[in-house]
Amino acid sequence: MSLNRDAAMNIAQVLTEALPYIQRFTGKTIVVKFGGNAMVDEELQNSFARDIVMMKLVGMNPIVVHGGGPQIGDLLNKLNIDSNFVNGMRVTDSKTMDVVEMVLGGTVNKQIVSLINRNGGEAIGVTGKDGQLIRAKKLEVKAQTPEVSTSEIIDIGHVGEVASINKSVIDMLLNSDFIPVIAPIGVGKDGASYNINADLVAGKIAEVLQAEKLMLLTNVAGLMNKDGEILTGLSTAQVDDLIADGTIYGGMLPKISCALDAVKCGVTSAHIVDGRVSHAVLLEIFTDIGVGTLITNKSL
Repeated sequence: MSLNRDAAMNIAQVLTEALPYIQRFTGKTIVVKFGGNAMVDEELQNSFARDIVMMKLVGMNPIVVHGGGPQIGDLLNKLNIDSNFVNGMRVTDSKTMDVVEMVLGGTVNKQIVSLINRNGGEAIGVTGKDGQLIRAKKLEVKAQTPEVSTSEIIDIGHVGEVASINKSVIDMLLNSDFIPVIAPIGVGKDGASYNINADLVAGKIAEVLQAEKLMLLTNVAGLMNKDGEILTGLSTAQVDDLIADGTIYGGMLPKISCALDAVKCGVTSAHIVDGRVSHAVLLEIFTDIGVGTLITNKSL
């Protein structure tokens, strides 16, 4: 079946628009946090996998960090294990941590590896415990109690934050031409496992590698102003102002803060990407318009 002239011209235009971006980002490291709708919708799963394979084929170094909150919640429900949350974080006792490791390090991680491999890539899955890739420390959570005016430190169990990243593990995988798929489970000094927010892990990995881009897939169109218009091409100073004036608040604040920290620590740009859009990753990297919010440390 031959293409008509208009369809052929459209393809040529797309390829021509993509070319300078391919040339600019060849050899660069791109850290992508995979989560939200893109993880559970079959069409979006396959478009994501093809995006990652395409990036590798044109000479980029994609690294995938994934979440799995809904999948963890589903299995906990099936096992009749109650979930409690403090400041949006799941209280993780030893029994819950076993489920977290099973879901993130086993089921979800291997599904993503298989997905990328089926679409022509060569992915390898690891958790932060492998080679002590993610060294973790216990996260202290402070909450205001109604009885007293001061904050109280609440123990939420095996929930951690990144203490350090073992860069040599990722370098080994990239030098072997594999696409790393990383589950956000860290290991403490005592060998204990810790569940860490996937956005934070992706951000820290991007910082340590001084990545070209950090891309956070989410279930919104991007950062919006008070009129509901998507904002992009933002400097770190502009983002600080948007936080200060209350434009950025609520559930978007931790994600934007993660992106902002990465850019301030040397990552060239961070992107809040609408994962509900098919081929969102390629559209954000290879087109002039993109499908999300770009925060950069360079003049546009």
